[in-house]
Amino acid sequence: QVQLVESGGGLVQPGGSLRLSCAASGRTFITRNTMGWFRQAPGKEREFVAAIRWSGDSTLYADSVKGRFTISRDNAENTMYLQMSSLKPEDTAVYYCAATSMYRDTSYSVNAYAYWGQGTQVTVSS
Repeated sequence: QVQLVESGGGLVQPGGSLRLSCAASGRTFITRNTMGWFRQAPGKEREFVAAIRWSGDSTLYADSVKGRFTISRDNAENTMYLQMSSLKPEDTAVYYCAATSMYRDTSYSVNAYAYWGQGTQVTVSS
């Protein structure tokens, strides 16, 4: 069984930065799995934020975060990161880590991801 655990959320002022982490445990697998970040604000559907291909050579971002967020991974540590800068109140949401089955490409779709973490709250407010 694979588990994904997010950390690093919290309260930050507009314009500030946060770094989210997603640690994979159980069967070590993320070297073969594309991983992504999604978020869900109250009353809204879960939306794609960013993804990084299993090989690490390709990334994908939502237009709303492009240029402000950076996704990365450290396969040796079985960990993925999301560096968030220039945060805005509309970035407030629960952020979820997700992973696909093996050797899949990056995708915007929730349905492409087989494994999910429990989420970490990010609140951007003054």
